[in-house]
Amino acid sequence: MKNTEIRNLSLEDLKNQLKTEQTSGQTMRFAHAISPLENPLRLKQARKNVARLLTELKRRENEQATNTAN
Repeated sequence: MKNTEIRNLSLEDLKNQLKTEQTSGQTMRFAHAISPLENPLRLKQARKNVARLLTELKRRENEQATNTAN
């Protein structure tokens, strides 16, 4: 996912996408431990997507915190 796509997601969609990426990443890691994946770079992409989603989620939480504090 691109950052622009992530920013356009609603908060609920963002959380759902995060869960989906985390579970698929975990499944890929287990599968890779048993037998090598055809494309091991997918593991790297999954980690980066999770990091992007978490970053956007944290940014929105901080934005809400500063808006309520003012």
